Amino acid sequence: MALGDAQVAGDIFERLLRDFDKSQTWLELLILLAVVGLAWGACRLLGRRHEAGSVWFGRNTVDGVLFPLAALALVYAARAVVVRYQPVFLLSAAVPVLLSLAVIRFIARVLTVVFPRSGAMRLVERVVSWVAWGAAVLWILGILPAVMEDLDAIALMFGKSTVTLRTLIEGALSSGLVLVVALWISAAIEKRVLDNAVSDLSLRKIAVNATRAVLLFVGLLFALSAVGVDLTALSVFGGAFGVGLGLGLQKLAANYVSGFVVLLERALRIGDNVRVDGFEGRITDIKTRYTVIRAGNGRESIVPNETLITQRVENLVEADRKFNITTGIVVGYDSDVAQVQQILCDAACAQPRVLADPAPQAYLLNFAPDGLEFQLHFWIADPTNGQVNVRSAVNIAMLERLRAAGVDIAYPQRVLRIEGAWPAPQPHGAAVR
Repeated sequence: MALGDAQVAGDIFERLLRDFDKSQTWLELLILLAVVGLAWGACRLLGRRHEAGSVWFGRNTVDGVLFPLAALALVYAARAVVVRYQPVFLLSAAVPVLLSLAVIRFIARVLTVVFPRSGAMRLVERVVSWVAWGAAVLWILGILPAVMEDLDAIALMFGKSTVTLRTLIEGALSSGLVLVVALWISAAIEKRVLDNAVSDLSLRKIAVNATRAVLLFVGLLFALSAVGVDLTALSVFGGAFGVGLGLGLQKLAANYVSGFVVLLERALRIGDNVRVDGFEGRITDIKTRYTVIRAGNGRESIVPNETLITQRVENLVEADRKFNITTGIVVGYDSDVAQVQQILCDAACAQPRVLADPAPQAYLLNFAPDGLEFQLHFWIADPTNGQVNVRSAVNIAMLERLRAAGVDIAYPQRVLRIEGAWPAPQPHGAAVR
């Protein structure tokens, strides 16, 4: 066996040496240097108009994909011309070398762009490099067809199906290459289209992930079909997966459908003041899955759109978009009710943000233990500018006007009633019987 392998290696070496002797090495070397230099110059010229770090041009022109592809095309064309007049050796050997370099550069650049800080991608690049250079060496030595036949002779049984080792390797390589192409297309779409079309960072992330998932799925289907896998066998699995996915995501689907219903019916619109499940505020945004309600104190509530469809929602002021604010105060029982009401309303009207129509209203709300409890209602048209600040200004005006009018502002009082007599104090030092 060892003698046979040595004889095969000797035959390969003799054939390579014979081809080398028949060819004009210096002429091929000059042609090779000329076409490689031409490819480098063209890529250098074109790379000035593109940003550094792209897949086509890389950081230094030579580490992009375009340089080995251009050199490969020129070398292949030169080989096709020279082989008509004489045997070729260097040009034939350069073709697999440049092809392997193009594959390595393409995969490395795409993985760097898509996963810039991934350590696992560096390992993938090394594996791809070893496989590509190994295939190039086998191609140059002329034993690649024999190796492929040996791999085709090794059959593996998967149930009732027979798959050769060559089919598995070709399928893995084809799937990997197609997935890399899908990643490249998704990165290009993200950079050229989504960055300009979608300004919201969250929506852009969703669009990028969805685009990448769809392209990877389609690319995987193409790769499996290319290596001879029957895709009809996946239909049953796909149907079961779709049913499970639908059951698991029915709430999410309900929210998306409800979002479209809310947007189409326009029963609730951006700017409406609503109360949902005890939370009151103004609608600031309506997404396809949820609605954002912002309260006057700055807090935001993320309400699923299904809630807006299935539960009771109070649209506080739909026609004129005015926002009601309330505040209260307690005064003494001997105060004039009509005077206090007038003072409270005048204090609210004195603020520039308080609307005159509808006019502020003051009500005697309750007979509290410490005094008469009044509640003042007034309206503003710009709640986004703050509600606490205008309520504070009205309270300060109320306090100043009530003090100026001599109205007693009540404060908590408690009456302590003592029943029975306390014993008389004893002289200091007296004996206790």
